Amino acid sequence: MHAITIPEPGGPEALVWAEVPDPQPGEGEVLVEVAASAVNRADIMQRQGFYDPPPGASRYPGLECSGRVAALGPGVSGWAVGDEVCALLAGGGYAEKVVVPAGQLLPVPQGVGLKEAAALPEVVCTVWSNVFMVAHLRPGETLLVHGGSSGIGTMAIQLAKAVGAKVAVTAGTKDKLERCAELGADVLINYREQDFVAEVKQATGGAGADVILDNMGAKYLDRNVQALAVNGRLAIIGMQGGRKGELDIGTLLAKRAAVSATSLRARPLEEKTAIVAAAREHVWPLFAGGHVRPVVDREMPMSEAAEGHRVVEESGHIGKVLLVAP
Repeated sequence: MHAITIPEPGGPEALVWAEVPDPQPGEGEVLVEVAASAVNRADIMQRQGFYDPPPGASRYPGLECSGRVAALGPGVSGWAVGDEVCALLAGGGYAEKVVVPAGQLLPVPQGVGLKEAAALPEVVCTVWSNVFMVAHLRPGETLLVHGGSSGIGTMAIQLAKAVGAKVAVTAGTKDKLERCAELGADVLINYREQDFVAEVKQATGGAGADVILDNMGAKYLDRNVQALAVNGRLAIIGMQGGRKGELDIGTLLAKRAAVSATSLRARPLEEKTAIVAAAREHVWPLFAGGHVRPVVDREMPMSEAAEGHRVVEESGHIGKVLLVAP
């Protein structure tokens, strides 16, 4: 088979489409013939040499995919060869075939195309685990999403609206904010021109956001805490704005607020299995009802993954960029 390899860390040109050995499913694993994968910022960090795969994971990038079951490893039940699936991966999605633990496999949702489904596993599992399983967003509360037009952001908007929450988003252009509004965002904040703390306070009558989903890290840490409501919850999922910030514990105490930080890729298999099961139970029915849909900016051949990385690095997209296998 062929896969995108990274012989040496570097820019997008470091991604090389090469012939590699076929993977073989082991105990509790499923072999998937890949239809498509999607570009995530973690893939970019891996390409740059800053984010190695967990021990035992594929060395090829790609944290999600869609495709068809090609073979079942020993001990696997509930799936059959030919099933159309999508999967949460620790790596290996940028390839023609990938091995997946059976607990990280999902059926393609009703109403979603096979290739489109590659846009779902990473964002759905990230949003559901952080916004709902950790931060416990409830109907009537306000969610602030930084990077509302990203893959994570576009899914967070839809899921929050589906449960009856109010959604505020930040983005850097009018076009991106308009797309967020089309998905249901109530409060649109251009972070280049507006102060998101002031805008969120104004939109909530001075209360602030009950939950904040943050991909920036250090750069926004203090202002995020300022923007939180009493009993608010800040969920940090990225470090695009740096890794070290100063936190006013006094403000946090006064608000009885909480800060959590999670990553998905390195979690133990049992935790990923539980998150995938929760996503299937709570989110998958929303696709059948038309309440949630994947947001795909563009598709390109997997062999041209370098261009996909350039698009995402330049934030020149809305939703997900898909890499389609031959």
